[in-house]
Amino acid sequence: MAVKNNTIGNQKVSHVIARESNGNIQLTFTIPYELVKQAKMEALEHLAKDVEIPGFRKGMAPANLAESKIPQSTIVEHALSHILPKALADAITENKLKIAIYPKFELISAEEDKPWQIRGITCELPEINLGDYKEKIRGSMRASALWTPDKGKPDEKRELSREEKEQAVISALLENIKITVPQILIEEEANSRLSNLLARLEKLGLALESYLSSTGKKPEDIRAEYANQAREAIALELILNKIAETENIKIEDKEIDSALNISQASQQDSKLDKSDEDLESRRRLIESILRRRAALDYVISLI
Repeated sequence: MAVKNNTIGNQKVSHVIARESNGNIQLTFTIPYELVKQAKMEALEHLAKDVEIPGFRKGMAPANLAESKIPQSTIVEHALSHILPKALADAITENKLKIAIYPKFELISAEEDKPWQIRGITCELPEINLGDYKEKIRGSMRASALWTPDKGKPDEKRELSREEKEQAVISALLENIKITVPQILIEEEANSRLSNLLARLEKLGLALESYLSSTGKKPEDIRAEYANQAREAIALELILNKIAETENIKIEDKEIDSALNISQASQQDSKLDKSDEDLESRRRLIESILRRRAALDYVISLI
């Protein structure tokens, strides 16, 4: 770990980077109290404009009165939102990081007249070595094609369906190409799946307790299952992205346009944001999905 300093204004913000075995990256920032104090004052000045206090026009009450009406957590959050982006950007540049997600920040220490410490958890995407993946896939498929008593008569041959080939290829990719998926990505995806489950249960009018009772599972069982599913889903996505890059798989604009039109037509909200930025973001998302699908099709064609 190395301590580095970044200057914001006239104050130096130092940071320490620690890489964890689970793929996460810890960024710990130490912020001089003078910088914190200045940012809090500016935050209070900004937030006070929306405070209404009897006897004063909106936003015109003395700072001490306005401060009493604003939660300290709001002031701190607003203040740090002006410090951390610059500190993070400097840390990324200096250490040549390629972070996959914006860090989750946690306030470690925040004492008066002492430097504040804040920890951010993020990650970089893991390096992927495909190796001779084509031969490994073919080898896995040949091994799975060997006759065993449970497969019926030796001379009985059946062409695998598209779905069976796809599942066989996915299993072979995950088995033969090992990568460490950062824990923070797994947690994010698992939490998303849990939220979707709760939303579906609520829509059906079911309580989580009833669902758990009917399935004979505990909350930790559900979380463990979703974490495992998340790990495999993310690993597969990264592997297919790497294959698409390695094999120079491209998606034509007309394919993206067609998928985008279908996506928009399926949206029920007529007030859906159709700004240029929003549409471009959707195009990139659709292109990435189509590239992974094309990469999977490519691997299936090898068997």
